[in-house]
Amino acid sequence: MKHVFLMVILFGSLSLDAQRTFNFDGQLSGVANYSPDNTIRGLLNGRYLPELNYDWKPDSAYSWYFEASANMYGSAYFYTSDSASIEGDVRAYRIWTRFSGKQYEVRLGLQKIDFGSAMVLRPLQWFNEIDPRDPLAITDGVNAVLVKYYFLNNANVWFWALYGNQDPRGFDLAGSHKNAPEFGGRFQYPIPKGELALSYHHRTADATEITDNPGFEQVPENRIGLDGKWDLGVGLWFEGAYIKKQKNIGLFTHQVLATLGMDYTFGVGSGLNVVAEHLMIGYDQTGIGFAANYNTTALNISYPIGFFDNLNMFTTYSWEAETASFFLNYQHDFRRVTGFFMVYYTPTTTLDLGNEGSDFVNSFTGPGLRVMLVFNH
Repeated sequence: MKHVFLMVILFGSLSLDAQRTFNFDGQLSGVANYSPDNTIRGLLNGRYLPELNYDWKPDSAYSWYFEASANMYGSAYFYTSDSASIEGDVRAYRIWTRFSGKQYEVRLGLQKIDFGSAMVLRPLQWFNEIDPRDPLAITDGVNAVLVKYYFLNNANVWFWALYGNQDPRGFDLAGSHKNAPEFGGRFQYPIPKGELALSYHHRTADATEITDNPGFEQVPENRIGLDGKWDLGVGLWFEGAYIKKQKNIGLFTHQVLATLGMDYTFGVGSGLNVVAEHLMIGYDQTGIGFAANYNTTALNISYPIGFFDNLNMFTTYSWEAETASFFLNYQHDFRRVTGFFMVYYTPTTTLDLGNEGSDFVNSFTGPGLRVMLVFNH
């Protein structure tokens, strides 16, 4: 972090006439959660995300940007056994720099990489763990270099390389081998009333946990993604991925994920927005198939109540388990603080949508209440 910061300051000092901006801001949040049917009955969580950024524009064609932020959090857990525990950590959240030209940009460091057409159930969530219920969208970054080139017809191409990332992300069944590089790319092309994109990624997975076999510590894996979206008055999209392990690890050798979705804003009051998605996941040992399959439908409804209040309802239904989850979030903007009041029900057999590191509702089952206060400066 120190070396990258000194490099940015050095480049910025080369031109006295360049436009330079130096900012410091942050986000402070507090959470109280009560879940009576869970082993962890109560939770108190505090988090601070300080952010430092530096923007240098020597002329209208080029710019240099640097961002560094930390994730500082602490949690207190209260158990049904009348015991309690405390944990916390301070770690890097984002440390990256970007150089931009007329039709390209290069990003290097601990960053967020996100793409795809789906909004809730996302097969292409390859590099983050954003929980669709989390209003703060907390997710760890990845160590990567990302190159984007923009064509004049609005098409764009991405290339990326990652190293030193071992935790599972999105719908990963296994984490990555920490010492093996990852690489891939994406091509996105505009079509009438929409766009299509093709993505590819290669990594070496560590499948020892899901196979209980130390011989599968390094399993080469290739994945191909295809997504598209259209604005036809009603928003329509699809997103799919095929993931193949290069070693036979049983049922999880082949994985297929496919989402279909649509959204529409009804002319009711301030505008009632409805998003519906259906995700199908299939596993097979021998090829693209469905020896085991899972289907989940999600519905997200959002309604603004005036300028300072918003109501959001999110629900999922698992067709195989025949169980449903429910999440209701009421948001109010005070003068300097935003408040969230949440009511939820999460069955024990439900699709894991979130990031354990965020301490969000995926950590709890059964009914629950959650209050969150957020202050941005």
